[in-house]
Amino acid sequence: MTKENLHLYRKRFIPDEFTPLTDDIILKLEDNLIITSWKTLNPRTDFASGVSAYFIDKGWKISKIMDCQGNLAYWYCDIIDCIIDETANSFTYEDLLFDVVVYPNGNLRVLDCDEAAEAKEKGLITEAQLLRGLRSMNELLYTIYHGRFDRLQAVVEGAITES
Repeated sequence: MTKENLHLYRKRFIPDEFTPLTDDIILKLEDNLIITSWKTLNPRTDFASGVSAYFIDKGWKISKIMDCQGNLAYWYCDIIDCIIDETANSFTYEDLLFDVVVYPNGNLRVLDCDEAAEAKEKGLITEAQLLRGLRSMNELLYTIYHGRFDRLQAVVEGAITES
């Protein structure tokens, strides 16, 4: 993949969506890392923008979510699969439905495990995707519970500082 003319896409299973992320700005591109800045696709009142780090080898998208005044609202962590098409110079992340929200006070919420189960029951994701998602979620939670989430935050913050 090359930063110039890289096409970014988001694939969701629930709801079924395939979205080109044409307005995302690529801040950094490395072998196992893409960092983008973005504004919401649809206007919202709870947040307005963010910076996302795609840890390709880990299956994580770690996003710093900013409110409408530019302040940190929370960190949102998606468990993802990554599809890289070198020929088309494209990167698609598939949202495997498991999510973790980390609040500024350190509290966290695990979300959408029921949606992952529903997606498997309906044949929207494979058993391999479900198992990859569970393993990635487990590793992310281990990282958070062992006080290492700040390392992931630092990657995002560093990209913001450099841009």
